[in-house]
Amino acid sequence: MIDVLVIGAGPAGLAAAEICASEGLNVLVAEHKPSVGRKFLMAGKSGLNITKDVPLDALQAAVDCPPLNPALAAFDSTAVQAWAQGLGQDVFTGSSGRVFPKAMKASPLLRAWLARLANVRFETRWRWAGWEGKAVRFETIHGCETITPRATILALGGASWARLGSDGAWADLLRVEGIAISPFQPANMGVQVNWSNHMDRHFGSALKNIALISAGQRVLGEFVVSKRGLEGSLIYALSQQIRDGAPLILDLKPDLTESDIAARLTKRPRKESQSNRLRKSISLTPVQIALLQEFAPRNGVDLAPFIKALELRHDGPRPLDEAISVAGGVPFSELDGTLMLQAKPGTFCVGEMLDWEAPTGGYLITTCMATGRHAGRAVVKALSDAHT
Repeated sequence: MIDVLVIGAGPAGLAAAEICASEGLNVLVAEHKPSVGRKFLMAGKSGLNITKDVPLDALQAAVDCPPLNPALAAFDSTAVQAWAQGLGQDVFTGSSGRVFPKAMKASPLLRAWLARLANVRFETRWRWAGWEGKAVRFETIHGCETITPRATILALGGASWARLGSDGAWADLLRVEGIAISPFQPANMGVQVNWSNHMDRHFGSALKNIALISAGQRVLGEFVVSKRGLEGSLIYALSQQIRDGAPLILDLKPDLTESDIAARLTKRPRKESQSNRLRKSISLTPVQIALLQEFAPRNGVDLAPFIKALELRHDGPRPLDEAISVAGGVPFSELDGTLMLQAKPGTFCVGEMLDWEAPTGGYLITTCMATGRHAGRAVVKALSDAHT
């Protein structure tokens, strides 16, 4: 007898399994890839950012999804840090408030987590194929398998990074059951730019201490010029505005006014090259100067207004499969407060498959885990109530 079937072995699914198994329930985790936590491990290659060290109200405001507030209240930033330390993984908080394991890798944390889940049964290369009556059907390397659990938790991820397991194929299986799905859209993604040749030598260069403005929102930080366009946390922070087609405006010198810039430029010798004027008067870096040359009028203009408000013309978001995460998925109108599907009692949805859009900086992993634990607690209660 399987008490709880968890489909998907990312952070949300493992968090749900942990809660259920800790209460003595018989848990099966089914994963369609050959190993678990693949996107989690990929996220940790450059340093695993597990949360942001902020108070609960700031965490909830950043996630900006009221239906998830109860889950976050039960598993906030402080709880995430305590959880990691409970697995023997010390953490530290960087200057930005982002929290990382001291090992700066995902693999030690995942190994410790799986050791805690030693009483959970794992099956890999099991792809969910929908329902047959009350049974849950899987396609496996050994043929069709069916499971009839007491409760099911769907933790199937979004629709980006398909090679790591999040391919969004589950959406069609839920639509067959009459469950609405909001269209998938890229989130926390780069933008495409068809660069002029003079930008080639600047690929990989970062712009720091700058500001981006889009649809009335202004954010400070940094981004990187890549061969394909623009990447980085400052671009990701404006994902929704970029998707909606709002102009993307760059302020190269947030700490100076337009009049300050104009005055400094005027003081430079007239015979000085434009690049030297920009470098010596307001300390623009080579990549900043290159962007100004790429997007500002070429000759005979006052550059001060463009230094403060340079429109970055682009060709829209990078493809969905390249996005860090996605918007869209199962809308909260299809769920009750425990994240159970109203059309499929006993079946819960967690993590990125929910229709919410997380900022980067630790919020995504924290919220995925919080939703898994939230649904896990609801399953424990429901099965306990049914037993009594």
